[in-house]
Amino acid sequence: MGSPDMSEHSDAISRLHHSEALSIGQCLLCFHSQTRRSNPTARTPCGHERHLMKTLVLNAGYEPLAVVSYRRAIVLVMTGKAMTLSHEADHPVFGISGLWERPNVVILTRYVKVPMTQGVPLTRRGVLRRDNHRCAYCGKVANTIDHVHPKSRGGADVWENLVAACVRCNNEKADKTPREMGWSLKVQPKQPHGTSWLVRGIDRDVPAWNDYLAA
Repeated sequence: MGSPDMSEHSDAISRLHHSEALSIGQCLLCFHSQTRRSNPTARTPCGHERHLMKTLVLNAGYEPLAVVSYRRAIVLVMTGKAMTLSHEADHPVFGISGLWERPNVVILTRYVKVPMTQGVPLTRRGVLRRDNHRCAYCGKVANTIDHVHPKSRGGADVWENLVAACVRCNNEKADKTPREMGWSLKVQPKQPHGTSWLVRGIDRDVPAWNDYLAA
């Protein structure tokens, strides 16, 4: 039997973004669903922030594929498309048919082919993560990104020309270079490397995933 192609990978993971509400509505009845509807970013009684409860999905050969919500991961497990490798023992999910493990890591039951990628995709979230959400100019908390060599003056959209920046430094620097401002970079911007940077959806380090993301 041949390996499933990329379309099956989309059926298993990507299309869950569109069918999640229907699938979860039919399969799970969270005791705290009313809280979730009224405040999507609220913390659960166990102290978790709902939008941070993610699950790492591995291919059948243990290669990291993507990060999805724990609810999508449970659907994969319930439909036989994945098995749980690691779960949060102290925080199960209450469903219509009983108790379900809240998965940290799941593995697909069938291998899926995925296209090879060249380099790490450049994203705003990726730049902030690479720089640990710290301003490259002053070291304070950063929530924006900045072109070291201003884009208005030909600066490229590449890892080596983008850094995390706080709003104050970003506004003050405007369309000048660090040299013109008399500033020096606290970090040398470059493209990040490692398995975790090639997986869709990872925006922060999760200790439970470390063994599966070894470079």
